[in-house]
Amino acid sequence: MPVLVITGTGTEVGKTVVTAAVAAASVAAGRSVAVLKAAQTGVRPDEPGDAQEVARLAGEVTTAEVARFPEPLAPGTAARRAGRAPVRPAEVAEAADKLATEHDLVLVEGAGGLLVRFDAAGGTLADVAALLGAPVLLVASAGLGTLNTTELTARELRTRGLELPGVVIGSWPGDPDLASRCNLADLPDVAGAPLLGAVPAGAASLPPGDFRSSAPRWLAPRLEGTWNADAFRARQAP
Repeated sequence: MPVLVITGTGTEVGKTVVTAAVAAASVAAGRSVAVLKAAQTGVRPDEPGDAQEVARLAGEVTTAEVARFPEPLAPGTAARRAGRAPVRPAEVAEAADKLATEHDLVLVEGAGGLLVRFDAAGGTLADVAALLGAPVLLVASAGLGTLNTTELTARELRTRGLELPGVVIGSWPGDPDLASRCNLADLPDVAGAPLLGAVPAGAASLPPGDFRSSAPRWLAPRLEGTWNADAFRARQAP
């Protein structure tokens, strides 16, 4: 798995913190890691973006962006409003391929959900994954409403012939409600793929050293961690 694409069921579901956790766990396992942000929106040229946040939390990783745009909008819209050329899926795939020649693992983080448009031609992160032949890790929210968006995204991935290795909950609440606890069983069912982790809410606020040492405990062995879905569900049983 030299390249892993990371998408979410929508915006603000925890893609960046999950990307950081996967990066930290992989670095701890002795792998060299690069993080590529396909299109960074909503930050000025002098501000740190999502890739830099991953590096702050995860430690020794290479970071790169294909493009960034100042307004917090979908990449295609942000590029148009900025009067700049949009990001093309082929550009993202080319950048990821280059990083993969120098690293054991390249994490490609999208913007928003799977089908957020990069350009007027309708290019998306799904097209990037197809060009790379890369699996797509899905980050989902914990609570009410997540089943629908998770199933829709998983269906789209299958329709396109893309591999979905699993789902990670991007922000597991300290005091989960009934819907969140029930979703531990329902999410893998609707996704047709296993739960591969649950990152606790507020993880990004931890000191970086604590984040790095804790990250493997939030992720399943497939993501270089020690998290066990069955044991976690048993502890959270409604």
